[in-house]
Amino acid sequence: MGNEVADASVWQARAAAWELAALSLRYPGAELAEAAASGEWDEAAGKILAALGLPAEVPAAAGDPAGPSAARAAGAAGAASADALLAALRPEATRLFVGAPGPACSPYEGVWAAEADGVQPLLFVNPRSMEVERFMRSCGLGRPEGTNEPLDHVATECELLERLALRAAGAPASEGAPADADLPGGSPGAAYGRFLSGHARAWMPAFAERLAAEARHPFYRAAAAYLGALVG
Repeated sequence: MGNEVADASVWQARAAAWELAALSLRYPGAELAEAAASGEWDEAAGKILAALGLPAEVPAAAGDPAGPSAARAAGAAGAASADALLAALRPEATRLFVGAPGPACSPYEGVWAAEADGVQPLLFVNPRSMEVERFMRSCGLGRPEGTNEPLDHVATECELLERLALRAAGAPASEGAPADADLPGGSPGAAYGRFLSGHARAWMPAFAERLAAEARHPFYRAAAAYLGALVG
């Protein structure tokens, strides 16, 4: 998904792609669990990748890693209900992305950059995280009031790409957002291309690979394959 000139339909497909990625990599909620359990997630991922010309084998999002007894307890042979799926996804997301003492797969770009440089990663104050924060603020995306989440979280970076793709597709800027000419590179498409090449593609392929290796639940293996297709 390069930064070449594209028509509105392609930008809309890109926006949908990053919207699904952001939903998949935030802390799981009811919306995600319902989409995964019903098969809507699988359908959306397949349609989006096809629309973008990105053939990829994405495994089914809903699964039963605990065995047949768990499936029966969920009320369906081989497929968990949305409630049961959510109950399985939340501790897995915590193990993967928060962890104790550390996450199995850090969701922060700055941590990956620090590891690549062989230095101790520090949230918020490392150079890459600060660079991401400056870029996002120049695009009108800041940390929501009352939260303390670094802006270089994988889901937040996906959200930025979604917003820039929507702007490139012709969607109006939200209130208080910079004008198109004031975005990095002077346009939504240019800002999208800069962030995709300078940030997302710099670390998300390795993140997706590690997520696939570390995930114990089928959903996160599916999410890893999907993200890997977007940034591959």
